[in-house]
Amino acid sequence: VQLQASGGGLVQSGGSLRLSCAASGRVRSITDMGWHRQAPGKQRELVATITRNGDTNYANSVKGRFTISRDNAKNTEYLQMNNLEPEDTAVYYCNADGLYYNDDGSPVVYRSWGQGTLVTVSS
Repeated sequence: VQLQASGGGLVQSGGSLRLSCAASGRVRSITDMGWHRQAPGKQRELVATITRNGDTNYANSVKGRFTISRDNAKNTEYLQMNNLEPEDTAVYYCNADGLYYNDDGSPVVYRSWGQGTLVTVSS
C-alpha cells in the first residue's frame, strides 16, 4: 500500500488545517489507519487512529481539537485539526495497517507510511 499525504502548511495559533492521506495499491487489505507526528528533536508520537468500522482513538493532547475520519470508498483518511497550538508544530505522517495473503497462503502483516507533511503553527 502506498500513501500520499497532503494538506500541511503554516497557520496561526487557534487556526485550523485539514490533512488528507490517499491510499493506493492493496487498499482492500487495509484495516486500521492513523496519524503520527514528529516535532523537532522529539520522537514520533501517535496522534489518532481509526478502524475500518470507524472506531477512533486520540492522544490526550489532541482530544476535543482533532478529528480523524476515513472514506473507505475513496481510500482516504483525514485529520481535521482545530484550535491549533504552537505545540502542534510537527511533521505529520499517515499510516495504514493491514493484512493480506500471499499465493502460498502465508499471511503478510504490514504498516505503510506516507511521506510526511509539515504543519507549522505560529504564536
